[in-house]
Amino acid sequence: MNTSADLLKELRIDRKAPPPAPPSRRGLWITLGVVVVLLVLAAAAWVVLGREKPLEVRTAPTVALGGGGAAASVLDASGYVVARRMATVSAKVTGKVQEVLIEEGMRVEAGQVLARLEPIDADADRALSQSQLQAARSQTTGVQAQLVEAEANARRLSSLVAQQLVSKAQYDQAVAQRDLLRAQLQTAQRNERTAADRLKIADIGLDNTIVRAPFAGVVIAKAAQPGEIVSPLSAGGGFTRTGIGTIVDMDSLEIEVDVGEAYIGRVKAKMPVQATLNSYPDWKIPAEVIAIIPTADRGKATVKVRVALKEKDPRIVPDMGVTVSFLEKAEEGSAETKQTGVRVPAAALVQRDGGDAAFVVGDENRVELRKVQVGGPLGEDRQVTSGLAPGETVVLDPPAELADGGLVTIGDEEE
Repeated sequence: MNTSADLLKELRIDRKAPPPAPPSRRGLWITLGVVVVLLVLAAAAWVVLGREKPLEVRTAPTVALGGGGAAASVLDASGYVVARRMATVSAKVTGKVQEVLIEEGMRVEAGQVLARLEPIDADADRALSQSQLQAARSQTTGVQAQLVEAEANARRLSSLVAQQLVSKAQYDQAVAQRDLLRAQLQTAQRNERTAADRLKIADIGLDNTIVRAPFAGVVIAKAAQPGEIVSPLSAGGGFTRTGIGTIVDMDSLEIEVDVGEAYIGRVKAKMPVQATLNSYPDWKIPAEVIAIIPTADRGKATVKVRVALKEKDPRIVPDMGVTVSFLEKAEEGSAETKQTGVRVPAAALVQRDGGDAAFVVGDENRVELRKVQVGGPLGEDRQVTSGLAPGETVVLDPPAELADGGLVTIGDEEE
């Protein structure tokens, strides 16, 4: 019985005992935090390691080839822009510069005053010549007055001799005086003309102190300053200026190209040319061969070719570097003129799966591998008859790891 009672006491609820403590949630939050951190790290790793890395490439656009006379480059060469009409302007006489009226880049017209020399000597010479001319004219006037009197006296004595009122000797003396004055008048008139000629020469000497532009052009160099001595000859041991400035006729600019002897046979007179200035690589200037200079440079084994520019522009200045492409234009109606397709740089063509192909840059800078049909060479470029459209952008020198659908970033773009 005692045992039963003890068991009943154990089953009794002790209402005085404290309630049991609730379970702790700290461990649950720690577990959730660890899971979130692991998910963030996994996402970052996928972004950094799993995302496709773009390849940096160079690109160029395709250019349409029109039919009926498209020209292909048969030879590329480099040269310089030169002026056929260029002059270093100097004074005709030696003198001190009084003023210079030009600056580099100034446009001048033919006959425009560029500079003046001090005209002290020229002014003095002209004043002397002017005085000599006035003296000669005064002498001529005096002789003319004496001749008028002598002629009247001779006429009067002639009538008196006929009437035997004066002697024949008096008449002969009057006639001799008249003839003498006539001779003196001729001498005085010649002296007067000589003095006038001397005055003209003095005027020329005075005009020689003024330096004028021989033709219209642009000043590219100013070589003298006021106070310097200039001379048409190199006098003074090299310390004397020989010019006031240099003028270039910009309408006479052309291109001189040195072509190797091995390739000069490809160049013909009146041949069309496409010129590209090194300073403006995107500007294609139409030109034409003027002449092939009939002599060779034995040191460089080259022949000089003159090329005329068909466009005049202030951006073209002497001594600019230029690259020219000599173009061969086939006869109208021949098969060679019916070129179709596009013109692409040769560096854009690659070999894929045993054929010619090119990578075309599409939307979102993803490339598409295109099979193409390649035609003939066009200088440094190639003709593509099918597979590419005009205006599309192709990858130059595509890396070996670049594949169809690859992502690229565009670096330098060539025209």
